[in-house]
Amino acid sequence: MDQLALLFVLLLGALISVPVGDRFGLPAPVLMTLLGIVLAVLDFVPNVDIPPDLILPILLPPLLYAAVRRTSWRQFAANKRPIFLLAVALVFVTTLCVAAVAHAIVPGLPIAAALALGALVAPPDPVAATAVAGQLGLPRRLVSILEGEGLFNDVTAIVLYHVAVAAAVSGSFTVGEAAFEFVLSAVVAVAVGLALGWGANKLMDLLGDATLQIGLTVLVPYASYVLAEELHGSGVLAVLTTALFLAEHGTDADDVMTRLAGHTFWDIVDTLVTGVAFGLIGLELHNAIRTASGRWGEMLGWAAAIVAVVVLVRLAWLMPATWLTKRMHAKRDYSEEIPTSWRETVIMWWSGMRGVASVALALALPLKTDSGAGFPDRDEIIFIAFGVIMATLVLQGLTLPWLVKRLGVRADTERENELEKSLAVRAAKAAKRRLREIETEEELPEELSEQMQRRAFEIGVRIHPETGDEERREARRRLKRVRRIHGELLSAARHEVLAARSEPGADPEVVDRVLRHLDVRSLR
Repeated sequence: MDQLALLFVLLLGALISVPVGDRFGLPAPVLMTLLGIVLAVLDFVPNVDIPPDLILPILLPPLLYAAVRRTSWRQFAANKRPIFLLAVALVFVTTLCVAAVAHAIVPGLPIAAALALGALVAPPDPVAATAVAGQLGLPRRLVSILEGEGLFNDVTAIVLYHVAVAAAVSGSFTVGEAAFEFVLSAVVAVAVGLALGWGANKLMDLLGDATLQIGLTVLVPYASYVLAEELHGSGVLAVLTTALFLAEHGTDADDVMTRLAGHTFWDIVDTLVTGVAFGLIGLELHNAIRTASGRWGEMLGWAAAIVAVVVLVRLAWLMPATWLTKRMHAKRDYSEEIPTSWRETVIMWWSGMRGVASVALALALPLKTDSGAGFPDRDEIIFIAFGVIMATLVLQGLTLPWLVKRLGVRADTERENELEKSLAVRAAKAAKRRLREIETEEELPEELSEQMQRRAFEIGVRIHPETGDEERREARRRLKRVRRIHGELLSAARHEVLAARSEPGADPEVVDRVLRHLDVRSLR
């Protein structure tokens, strides 16, 4: 098997793991990691030959962009305090605790190298957290916090990692320089992200065509990441800023085709890239086995100790942090979405899985220092990091569904149902207001006016069947029947047009254009 065949296997596994995971109640990323581990121990499977410094630039931008499309800036702003406590403060605390323990138990490990280890295992993986949480039907407030933590903690961890590695390589470190680099990295990233977001938004209007616009959304995350890194900023934060800007300002309510096609396209990208990323994590077992050759007992002990620190520090931090946030939330009228019980706090604790970023940072450790000597304890750091990733991702990922079920933590479906109903009512009212405006501007026949009134009412009912009052049940039943018959009519039309595609003299491009029109009508 060569590298290309291995990539194909991972892509196929990414697709198959979704229905298999749904069937057995297991997260798809965890299944892909297990697949990678199985492939890693097979003799005919080659070692992954991807330069470590390319793993993050290749995998992270599309994954971050896809994740940000499911949220909004207002949601981040509303949850800024819990996200800050998890994505910034907890990453700092975890880095320091891991560094202290590693420096104490690994003989001869310098403090700068120990800090690099702490930084690369500190951030829970944004992809793992959102993918796992999204499949388990968790309360939206928990998913929002996990998404926010996952998206922003890499920013903190990667900057800390670069500072620690620079100190280990050069042999010098000052707190002032580290703080300046941290602030400068954030400022540059935000500036680059906003500039590219604004430019991409203007270019979207110029392109016009849905296919070209979606193609631009593929390029923009990579451009944002690379440009920010070139200017010594945080590539992760730049991608987040760009994606949030486009989510807020790059959406045209009437651009139906781009929205439908873009949603489908990015769902596919998210599934495939996530699968490949977690498959690569499992495949890195090759490196771990080679590193620990002849020293299994000692190195497994170190890895177990760091796993315990990572897991226990998160629990020790979450309990008081959640309590403090609740107290502040009770005193002021905040719209933050916070855990409401100890059960939800436990689920947040057990959702702290490490993944893609930790693997990439571990493999990206330089081979030598400025003096020409080897990077201190590089093999040991990589093995410990891999142990943390495997323990948290596989163990926690496999047991999280059981824990969620055991504790009875579920999404508030009634609240979501009420929100959907209220949005349906607002949509129908907006349509009726616009109809009244049209009636004042144009003279509509009575029959047409009544028909448009029914259509305005149907907008809300299509979104949520319970929108109408009791007296309109018959209208809803009639609408349901009309929709069924209309669907059958459109189906017959699609079959006829599709059959024409194989007829002599038929122009496939024209047939596909008509078929696409019917497809869009079918979705309305």
